[in-house]
Amino acid sequence: MRNTSKQSGFTLLEIMMSMTLTAMLLGMLSAGLYSVVNDWQNETSVLDETLDKSLVLLQIERALFAAFPHSYINMDRLSRVVYFNGDESEMRWVSAVSPQRRNGLTAWRLTSDSVDGLQITLTPAYSDNPDVRFEELEPTVILPNYEVEFRYLVQRNDDEKEWLDEWAGEEMQSLPIAVHIIFSPIDEELDEEVLEVLAAIRTWQHEDIQPNISPI
Repeated sequence: MRNTSKQSGFTLLEIMMSMTLTAMLLGMLSAGLYSVVNDWQNETSVLDETLDKSLVLLQIERALFAAFPHSYINMDRLSRVVYFNGDESEMRWVSAVSPQRRNGLTAWRLTSDSVDGLQITLTPAYSDNPDVRFEELEPTVILPNYEVEFRYLVQRNDDEKEWLDEWAGEEMQSLPIAVHIIFSPIDEELDEEVLEVLAAIRTWQHEDIQPNISPI
């Protein structure tokens, strides 16, 4: 007697339709993934102007929290000094956080420009002074229409703290314990809000260099 039972399986048409749908889904996922990765890993524009303000502020806060007491040899003094420099309109430091997610340390420079807004420059941190490479790089605007003011908190002793308008790592031989940043709109007619970041610095003291901070 002939066996009339049907064989189970997929037809060629069903397989082709399944492969087509899978390819479409993978294409959509790849496009979305490329967009995210491109935002974070682009070598020349680390934080694009189109990124949300809150994301820019969060990255700055994270980079300051993970600031590293980088040191280098000052050839004039023939001694090792700590790198962290800032005044009211510019700040330079080294951090373990990198928007490009690079391995190693990254040197950050934030500059307030009264025309273009807040600018950023990033470069790898080696054993030298990062300022040498900063001068060769073009900054990227990350917050247009915002001027920025920086202030630095120093720990004088166990009971005394003071906010300063500038910080010279070579003289202080340490990092501030916190940084206060105020972002003020350049064009008030655009009805932009004033933004603030108060970032604590976790590792403000170099393990081998004694801070040079005098009491008030």
